[in-house]
Amino acid sequence: MIPSNLDPAHLREAAARLRGRVVAMSHAAGAAHLGSALSCCDIVAAAYWAVCNIDPACPGDPLRDRFILSKGHAASALYAALAFRGFFPEDELDTYAQPGARLAEHPPANMLPGVEAATGSLGHGLPLGCGIALGGRIRGEAFRVYALLSDGECNEGSVWEAAMFAAAQKIDNLCVVIDYNKWQATARSNETLALAPLAEKWVAFGWSAIETDGHNVTGLAALMQAVPNDSGKPVAIIAHTVKGSGVSFMEDDNNWHYRIPTADEVARAQRELGLS
Repeated sequence: MIPSNLDPAHLREAAARLRGRVVAMSHAAGAAHLGSALSCCDIVAAAYWAVCNIDPACPGDPLRDRFILSKGHAASALYAALAFRGFFPEDELDTYAQPGARLAEHPPANMLPGVEAATGSLGHGLPLGCGIALGGRIRGEAFRVYALLSDGECNEGSVWEAAMFAAAQKIDNLCVVIDYNKWQATARSNETLALAPLAEKWVAFGWSAIETDGHNVTGLAALMQAVPNDSGKPVAIIAHTVKGSGVSFMEDDNNWHYRIPTADEVARAQRELGLS
């Protein structure tokens, strides 16, 4: 298991290992959404190796930080991170998307240690995060809640209702990280609905918002660690990413929302990631 620390080399290694594993998992399971998982690997690596106060030996610690993968179709990245960090054995990753397995194509509820919520019905992760974060504040528990959203997910009205609620309640221990890879299932995000300018929308809804390179894992970690940020507001990190990031022949190619890599493509990807 990769040690948890802030060293940039370790964080980059963690992100590369995540990418290599999710490519292999997609091939073995015949499961889609690979491009969406690859685009968020740096965000997941920052959360699990540098930011979140978590203990695999005590996954139900009431004072733990919570990480909610609202874009549940990227479950393979979450599963790989949890396995690498010791929440369950790494060889269980081989059961991803298999009949009867705990590692479903979208995160299940109450089945896997470290999975905070059943997600995949887009627009639910942030409302859940609001309730968890506010509940912690009411109980006087000092933990943070991070919700990873897709950009297409920001089409959902429930996201903006939750955003208004969080601002009204000044839930400053809450952070959304938006994987802004500019694609939805079949089209560019800003061709489907007018998301841009996205950061300004979050500011208008009462949030502290910042844009950043979503593949600079150390920069992401620094921004996520700074929550709460003394603004008294919830925090939105707009992480500009590339769908399929890390594998040259998958980058910014929306076919990989549904395509399954062949064995040869898995081997090529592993070479590019420096894993073979």
